[in-house]
Amino acid sequence: MNSSSRADESGTKLTTRSDQRAAVTAGFLGWTLDAFDFFIVVITLTAIGHDLHASDAMMASTIAVTLAFRPVGAFVFGLLADRYGRRLPLMINLVFYSVLEVASGLATSYTMFFWLRALFGIGMGGEWGVGASLVMEKAPTKLRGVFSGLLQEGYATGNLLASIAYFLIFPRWGWRPLFFIGGLPALLAIFVRMRVKESEVWERTRHHDFKSLFRTIGSCWKLFLFLTLLMAFMNAASHGTQDMYPTFLQRDWGMTPRMRGAINAISAIGAIVGGVTFGYLSDRIGRRKSIVLALVLAICAIPLWAFAPTLGLLVAGAFLMQFMVQGAWGVIPVHINELAPDSVRGFLPGFAYQCGVLIAGSVVVIETSLAAHMSWAKAMAISALTVFALAALVSALGRERHRVVFGETF
Repeated sequence: MNSSSRADESGTKLTTRSDQRAAVTAGFLGWTLDAFDFFIVVITLTAIGHDLHASDAMMASTIAVTLAFRPVGAFVFGLLADRYGRRLPLMINLVFYSVLEVASGLATSYTMFFWLRALFGIGMGGEWGVGASLVMEKAPTKLRGVFSGLLQEGYATGNLLASIAYFLIFPRWGWRPLFFIGGLPALLAIFVRMRVKESEVWERTRHHDFKSLFRTIGSCWKLFLFLTLLMAFMNAASHGTQDMYPTFLQRDWGMTPRMRGAINAISAIGAIVGGVTFGYLSDRIGRRKSIVLALVLAICAIPLWAFAPTLGLLVAGAFLMQFMVQGAWGVIPVHINELAPDSVRGFLPGFAYQCGVLIAGSVVVIETSLAAHMSWAKAMAISALTVFALAALVSALGRERHRVVFGETF
């Protein structure tokens, strides 16, 4: 009997479809609302700075500190997930970052807002690893890639929802109510408490003390370094094509905020579709091949994305670019969770992910430096080509454990 058959039989005995749906719903919405809260700051940055008497540079540091504290959250909540199970840390995390998001909307000074965003980074960094391990351990083996793409594109969905909320709420009521919406994840914690069952894989492979947990983590240092390197290039690919793209549209195309917002929304739709598409493809042809294929196609899309001669082609390029980039990203949750040992799956993938984010933050600085000596289009094209090629190379050279049976083998 092959591994996928054993996994299917095991999955039927251990996890019901309603349990799978509940876990996927919780993981997807948790990451969606997490991203929604993060992007609220991104799109209202100047308005918040105006009210709190802070410069653009000061406000930009609130985004930087959120990213800097994400590995802290991944470390703390990842350890809790491998020691005490996936459900309890996930519920604590959801309530934790919900309270901080609402408090951010009540901030009365820049200093208060800065430290609230630092603490929010802990919550944001902790959610992905815990949620991804729970969803991947609940997902049917043959459909892990699809579930992976759906989970990961919760990030793009959160970005899209933040843009919609901005257009509907900000012009009339300002930025503070947008943060109050960020309290919704607290309700999701109730859903997790009532509907989501604990991971059976964790129950079979759990650590009964922190000493054995740290020993296992220490034995995986080579895998951790590889995952961190992969996540650094993958995050550089994502942030390098997203974060400064609105600036490119403003500087090289002279677009208004609404036009930039509309293109951002179209890009987010491309990301969602691409993530699920390549996640599905990875179930058929494998994880590494799917990631490399998406990144190679992203390289092919660079001329249209950066140098389109007309607005219509530019929009098409923005859609295709995020379709490919987030297509590669849609495979990441399943790929790195399959690579991780069962007993440290809550910690290792999430911590490596967030350490990669920390390293990849330099891509924005590099793009800005290049743009000082050339057009934004050329600067972004050069950086995109570089990180796509490196991410594809690292992915191709790494190993793969496609459809490994969780809780039975390593």
